[in-house]
Amino acid sequence: MIRRTYICACYILIFLLNCFQAKSQRDSTIFKYTEYLENILIYHPIAKKADLRITLAKAEMLGAKGALDPIISSGWNQKNFDDKLYFRQYEAKLKFPTILGVDIVGGYENTDGVFLNPDANTDQFGLWHMGIEVNILQGLIINERKTAIDQAKVFQEMAKNEQQIMINDLIYNATTTYLTWQLYSSYKSILEENISIANTYFENTKQSYFNGEKTSLDTLEAYVLYQDAIALIQKNELGLIKSKQNVENYLWFQESPVTLKELTFPENYDDQLFSEVTYYDNANLPNHPIIAAALNKLTYFEIEQRLKREKLKPKLKLKYNPLFSTTDNSFSARYSPNDYKWGFDFAMPILLRSERGDIQKGRVKIEETKLDIENKRNELQNKIESSWEQQNILQLQKVILRQNVVSYLELLNGENEKFNFGESSVFLLNKRQDKYISSQLKLVEVYINQQIEMLNFLYFSNQLIN
Repeated sequence: MIRRTYICACYILIFLLNCFQAKSQRDSTIFKYTEYLENILIYHPIAKKADLRITLAKAEMLGAKGALDPIISSGWNQKNFDDKLYFRQYEAKLKFPTILGVDIVGGYENTDGVFLNPDANTDQFGLWHMGIEVNILQGLIINERKTAIDQAKVFQEMAKNEQQIMINDLIYNATTTYLTWQLYSSYKSILEENISIANTYFENTKQSYFNGEKTSLDTLEAYVLYQDAIALIQKNELGLIKSKQNVENYLWFQESPVTLKELTFPENYDDQLFSEVTYYDNANLPNHPIIAAALNKLTYFEIEQRLKREKLKPKLKLKYNPLFSTTDNSFSARYSPNDYKWGFDFAMPILLRSERGDIQKGRVKIEETKLDIENKRNELQNKIESSWEQQNILQLQKVILRQNVVSYLELLNGENEKFNFGESSVFLLNKRQDKYISSQLKLVEVYINQQIEMLNFLYFSNQLIN
């Protein structure tokens, strides 16, 4: 009675599986890899975040150019005491910085009062002046303004490198997730075939039992093997659900995450996701965004180091301002070569310990960056060569495993014929079946592994995205 209950349950399960398979064939959708990538590049938050690196670099350049903005300033000081105007001072200045250590300055002064310092006296119409301020030694050619603009230009290149690195990492991780989904999805079709074969053996063994040709133990063994096949596909289903959810983590539309329909599947495992790849010459490694970013970082530090060396020079600023007086409130002014104001400022640290310390720290940063570049070059080149060699090995394995699948299928068919004539057993059939199914699973795994190695090669050789 119990055995008949098992048999009825198996019939029901087989019927449900066949219905599910038929419905899948009718309503299933193939989610192509190209569609997957297109969605990621347009809508994924990391892709949008990568674009913000360019916006940030533009803001950095805008801020650096701000050091060349004209500056206007003014001030008013007045003192009244004991019904007397002690002093009233008004001053307005306009300064035009330049990329070199030269500033063009101009302004207007108007003063009045009983106790005003004599050197600040002007007539009632005030005094105009215009002239230049020049850094003769430190800061003439190399200064903070020019350094900031040069570094902002390098920062823009670094932002492009970082953008490409972020996009490369995003596509690499997303593609790895898609390939994992592809692996479990391909396993599922093979394990469904495994259930079908196991069910056929169970049905044949059961019929042979009813005909008196097989024992109840043979029937029980065939049923247990059938249950094992169901357990395998259930285990694979867990991996398939998780891998599909991981793929959904990369899918967005506008600002919202997207979920896939229930009967959505990836492309078939033997469809090449990538076009034919070519070997990458290490002479082009500087074009790799990781190397390019490190080289730009080195340039950034070298620009900074030039400014630090410039600070070893003394500070000497020369100022010269011709003076213009007026006779009325109009802007017409009188000029005399004898009317001017000039002077200079000089400063120099005695020991220069702060400056020399900054230079030494800069040298260390530059040397560290150079060492990092050499290390990254070596790592990338080794990974490129390793990935290329592994692709070739996996290609050979594919040929062998395809032949093995055909051979194991022939052995299984032969063993099945022997079983039908009573010359074999369920145990031997199961062994043949295991070899046949395992060879298919290994073939799928090698296909996926080769795709992963192609992905690695494209990633390391900077051919992942055009």
